[in-house]
Amino acid sequence: MLTPKKTALWIAAGALTATLAATPALAGTAGASDAASGSDGAATAQHPRHTEGRVTAKSGLRLRDKPTRSSRIIRTEPYGATVHIFCKTTGDHVEGNDHWYLLTDGTWAWGSAQYIVPLGQNPRWC
Repeated sequence: MLTPKKTALWIAAGALTATLAATPALAGTAGASDAASGSDGAATAQHPRHTEGRVTAKSGLRLRDKPTRSSRIIRTEPYGATVHIFCKTTGDHVEGNDHWYLLTDGTWAWGSAQYIVPLGQNPRWC
């Protein structure tokens, strides 16, 4: 059942995805300003709000377009892969765990927290 909170979250995630799709067009201009300032750009390589996590699903983890088990599979990550977690929310239960992580590795996709162990700080709420 869709709640207003979940609907708003999915709309926000879609808008963020659309915004980020345009970001590569701006990447060429960032290098010029980095070179002019003497910065190597390393500080911006990873957003400070990201948390790394490790995939624990032995057969690989299916990443989806919504935090539900029935949503479309966007891609998969293999066992042991390191992923970048942007935030967490609640969604469908997977083996008793209803938390899902929004991952930012190449595409924005949702993975069940049942199969991702955060490395370091606990992910923030979306």
